[in-house]
Amino acid sequence: MSKAFASIKQGLQEAIAHQRGRQAGVKLHVAPQVDVKEVRRLTGLTQVEFAARFAISLGTLRHWERGDRTPRGTALVLLNIIAKEPKTVLRALEAA
Repeated sequence: MSKAFASIKQGLQEAIAHQRGRQAGVKLHVAPQVDVKEVRRLTGLTQVEFAARFAISLGTLRHWERGDRTPRGTALVLLNIIAKEPKTVLRALEAA
């Protein structure tokens, strides 16, 4: 049991360090927050179209735009990419 406990303890310590961006050899990238409504405006899409195109629930998109919630993780990274290159992202999706 002590080997199992040690393994679990080490895994938890690594997970906590990773979450805090302190794991050896790993730098946690935190994307800057974006104005979701402005990002959508840059694409020229309606809320319904934007949500469908980027596989975001319409309710979630509306919450983000109202400021009730903020995007996190992969969604935030995607929104930052769209904000920087909206036409390129849309073109890439059309080709897929």
